[in-house]
Amino acid sequence: MRHCSMKYFLHALPKSFILGTFLLFGLSAQAILLAQSSHNRIYSSSTNNNAVNSNSKPAFIQDIGINEKLGTRIPAGLNFANANGDSVQLVDLLSSGKPVILNPLYYECPVLCGLVIDGLFDAIQNLAWQPGKEFDIISVSIDPTETDTLATRVKQNYIENGNWGATKGSEQHATTIVQVNEGWSFLTGKQTAIDSLISTVGFGVVPIPGTKDFAHSAAIILLSPDGTITRYLYGLRFNEFDLRTAILEASKGTVGNTIDKLIMYCYQYDPNSNSYAPMAKRIMSLGGLATLIFLGILLGYYWLRESRKNSLNY
Repeated sequence: MRHCSMKYFLHALPKSFILGTFLLFGLSAQAILLAQSSHNRIYSSSTNNNAVNSNSKPAFIQDIGINEKLGTRIPAGLNFANANGDSVQLVDLLSSGKPVILNPLYYECPVLCGLVIDGLFDAIQNLAWQPGKEFDIISVSIDPTETDTLATRVKQNYIENGNWGATKGSEQHATTIVQVNEGWSFLTGKQTAIDSLISTVGFGVVPIPGTKDFAHSAAIILLSPDGTITRYLYGLRFNEFDLRTAILEASKGTVGNTIDKLIMYCYQYDPNSNSYAPMAKRIMSLGGLATLIFLGILLGYYWLRESRKNSLNY
């Protein structure tokens, strides 16, 4: 009887074994192809956008770059004024335990800064996460002549025009506005503090001769909860997936669910495309692990079934 049950077991096992193996590896391969295809589309779009932006910028702007300083920590002792005119230390705004998006700009910038902050605003409107809850934003002026009154006006314009995942006029929207108002700071400061900050993050700024304007790059900077620089995202528009992944990366596991963390494991930042690209080896390793788990469950199922048959036959 024991020989008979083993015969049935071995007869049934190969079919399920082959089916399960091909199914899981097929799904893994499809996931890699879909992820790679998505990344290629993003890369192509990013390349085209960069080409357009590069051709449309004056020569002196093209010469202004960013010296990435990944792993550098924002220093203590940098004092700025918030939109209420109150003096704040930048490190205090970095003590919330949340990752931070640093947005260097100046509020009266005629073109570039407005496009960058508009791109950031549009991207965070599409996120499932919100400023003041999962992450914070610090928009800081690089122009020492700008005032907190101007910062207040710009802040109100962005915060009041956002839907923030709720219907405008609703009680939930009003509550969320308070939260976002806390989580999105608009700062102004003196030249010494500004110089120290932009030097720390490597954000190139050059005054344009004969004007009150500045030449600078288009980028936002991701900071970990302790103020360490973790990522730079460039351009005038920010892909929702890239921004979400950069926030997750900066959070060091403090935000996001299990699926988010699996995505973070399977993707890695590609500086050539300024986006997060799928890592085939990591995806395959997860596929292999899933296959082993599946086969373990399959073997256990057949073993239990045959054991029960043996018990009934006895």
